[in-house]
Amino acid sequence: MSEFVGAPKITSLADLFAVAYQIEIDAVARYKLLAGQMETHNNPELVAVFNDLARAEGIHAEEIRRQARRRLALLNDLLNQSSLRALALKGGERVLDVGAGLGQLTRAIARAVGPAGRVLGIERSAEQIAEARRLARADGEERLLEMRQGDVLELDLAAGEWGSFDVAHARFILEHVPDPLRVVRAMVRAVRVGGRIVIEDDDHDVLRLWPEPAGLMELWRAYIRSYEQNGNDPYVGRRLVALLHAAGALPTRNAWLFFGGCAGDGRIDLFVRNLVDLLEGAREAILAAGPVDRARFDAAIAATRAWGERPDAAFWFARCWAEGVRTGP
Repeated sequence: MSEFVGAPKITSLADLFAVAYQIEIDAVARYKLLAGQMETHNNPELVAVFNDLARAEGIHAEEIRRQARRRLALLNDLLNQSSLRALALKGGERVLDVGAGLGQLTRAIARAVGPAGRVLGIERSAEQIAEARRLARADGEERLLEMRQGDVLELDLAAGEWGSFDVAHARFILEHVPDPLRVVRAMVRAVRVGGRIVIEDDDHDVLRLWPEPAGLMELWRAYIRSYEQNGNDPYVGRRLVALLHAAGALPTRNAWLFFGGCAGDGRIDLFVRNLVDLLEGAREAILAAGPVDRARFDAAIAATRAWGERPDAAFWFARCWAEGVRTGP
């Protein structure tokens, strides 16, 4: 039998299956690879079997992606509702939303300020902007706001836009940049004198699941270390007031915005799945950060999934909120 590039010598079907399941590719690619090998070795029955499996796995994967998108949309709605309540917009404001992503919150802000207001969303990713515009068109809201490509660390506004906004807002941005103060300083410059600067972000140390799933907190600490190794601050939430002060704004308010649930409230599965997806997505970074190995990673994930079925499960998390005003030129 032929060999995979870089693989051990394959002399039997058993060797072929062993190697196919050792290499790190997704299930669809694996089944297609096996179908190709069966075709090479003139085994049409197994070619048909593996091609059918590849098609089925592809459909299954798309369904998983669809469910994940729906779950994220529900979580995003929960986040957006609390953000809008805390923003307390009165209508007619000019708002700059920094790091707008797919624009769901940005559009919600635009609805809140109404036709007398203006909302500008800044997002670095061209792909995210394209998807944000597609989503807005699908909802008949493409004229509701302006989405503009830009880097939050190099905020590029028109000359007449600096100092013109009533509110500058950023959520979940500062934890992902190496220089959060630079972003906040630009936000202060963007608002008028008396304008508000609103920042909300995570302090990852506050996560608590109780009763605690075995191995989860070790995994979570490794996830936090992966932030630090990338030059970012996983505890930036606790620094928001200090950042506003250092940027020249007058801090006026800080608060916790709760993000959690418990068994029986109908939402615990959303939080568990979101946490598991987050950790799975960062698997390689977590393993590189140490000291968690693959076996402990998998065991902690399994324990967390099982924990979500407990009748006494409680998921505790909150994001940090801080607000300041620009007091002078």
